[in-house]
Amino acid sequence: MINRRQFGGFCAAVTAASVAACAPPSGVRTGAAPANTFPPLKQIEAGVLDIGYADLGPADGPPVILLHGWPYDVHSYVDVAPALVSAGYRVIVPFLRGFGATTFLAAGTLRNAQQTAVASDVIALMDALHFPKAIIGGFDWGSRTACIVAALWPARCQALVAVSGYLITNPAAQARPLPPAAEHGWWYQYYFSTERGVVGYRENLRDFTKLIWKTASPGWNFDDPTFERTAASFDNPDHVDIVIHNYRWRLGLAGGEPRYDDLERQLVPGPVIAVPSITIASDFDGPAAGGESYRSKFVGPYSHRIFAGIGHNVPQEAPRRFAEAVVDADHL
Repeated sequence: MINRRQFGGFCAAVTAASVAACAPPSGVRTGAAPANTFPPLKQIEAGVLDIGYADLGPADGPPVILLHGWPYDVHSYVDVAPALVSAGYRVIVPFLRGFGATTFLAAGTLRNAQQTAVASDVIALMDALHFPKAIIGGFDWGSRTACIVAALWPARCQALVAVSGYLITNPAAQARPLPPAAEHGWWYQYYFSTERGVVGYRENLRDFTKLIWKTASPGWNFDDPTFERTAASFDNPDHVDIVIHNYRWRLGLAGGEPRYDDLERQLVPGPVIAVPSITIASDFDGPAAGGESYRSKFVGPYSHRIFAGIGHNVPQEAPRRFAEAVVDADHL
């Protein structure tokens, strides 16, 4: 494995070029297909799922698992993964349940997206790949999932990179209203709580998700091929059910599964995270970008970084800096 300084040099020479290739001039949203892509995806049965995932790097390299959020997919890491592979890591980027090539093994399984179900998928994937532990990074749903793995299964988490910090959900706390300006930012969660919202999301899937991309990352001039490459993963037959259940569960409007009750109870007090951790904030985090609100949740080696001028999809908007954070977390 190369050292931190060598890695930085590689990123400057290679990742910057790939970012430039993918970034159109200001205001342009059409053009050729994105420059970077993953090799053919693999499939593996893990837990209740048949998981589709990208697998890059040496088979014996230290494993890194990178988790996407909504409404995104594995391509959020299409420029991060090659940089980490160059540093000797084996990089696994799975589709979460309800996205892309990840499907349920049984038709009768509840299309459940409560937080511990998604985190349990990661542990099942690690078991199937025979990973005793891994560095885990994520944003949005992926950040919440990574934090849960680090909190509940610390022996399986070598290090953590979490965009927006500590996102573990306390359903009781979620019942308390936020100031109006903050509530306005989560309009889609309330839309999803209605049957009108379910139909609206299903019938306007691409327009809806593109709107989220634009509002969550107003400075990111992604082009249409970049969006469509990811939007194809929303054609998963379980996608709408998973997304709706996730947000309804978080608002206390949908139940989970008894098999996860004990794990959810362990999360109620907001357990601390002791593994080496780097948290990342961006413009999306607004007044919380300083990280003070969750600093006490990280009791091991820790660093916080603020990426000014970057929106919510941090790994795709700032791949070099995200990759550097993964390497640095491994060396905390």
